[in-house]
Amino acid sequence: MFHLHPLNKYYLMRFSGAAPTDVNDDSDEQDSEVTVVNQRVIVVMGVAGTGKTTVGRLLAEALGLPYAEGDAFHPAANVAKMSAGTPLDDADRWPWLDAIGEWIRDRAGHRGGVVAASSLKYVYRDRLRACAPGAVFVHLTGGRALIEERMAARTGHFMPTALLDSQFATLEPLRPDEAGVVVDVSGTPEEITEQALAALRLLPAPPRTEEPSP
Repeated sequence: MFHLHPLNKYYLMRFSGAAPTDVNDDSDEQDSEVTVVNQRVIVVMGVAGTGKTTVGRLLAEALGLPYAEGDAFHPAANVAKMSAGTPLDDADRWPWLDAIGEWIRDRAGHRGGVVAASSLKYVYRDRLRACAPGAVFVHLTGGRALIEERMAARTGHFMPTALLDSQFATLEPLRPDEAGVVVDVSGTPEEITEQALAALRLLPAPPRTEEPSP
């Protein structure tokens, strides 16, 4: 299940539970909506174990956009700290967020992209929005027991389940004034991705920026 924030609730009037391609009978408007989604920078956010990487890759594939893995932007010191079971603090996260910000700034000027990054706090998301003001967030959310089970089943990842409590403690859900959607992760990755795509297509277009005068 997904939901939009109050700022965008009126867009639900256009959605009746049909497949995303059936939202409107006018093919030109359908094409316009798909283009809007394809031109966005999409940040897949949430606590560890929600499937950000899997869903992020599926979203990027469905939209024909490049994908970046947020964990790859962590400096070695951050990885070592998390591997040892020590939560990151803000000082650890700023360089990581700035590195992701450089990627999304570039993608915002080249027809969009998808990146998986926890983005747990409002100030973290604001730091990313400073680099790509039209960025939209897909918050993957679910019950703690389910997420812990999935996290424990992962192999080859440096984040231990012991850090899950700190992740939930740090998490600040999307605010009503933030461009984004919330998607429950109780389904399969394919189902979650379809729900995310349907929700994204209901968001308003990002504000157009004026081209500077020559």
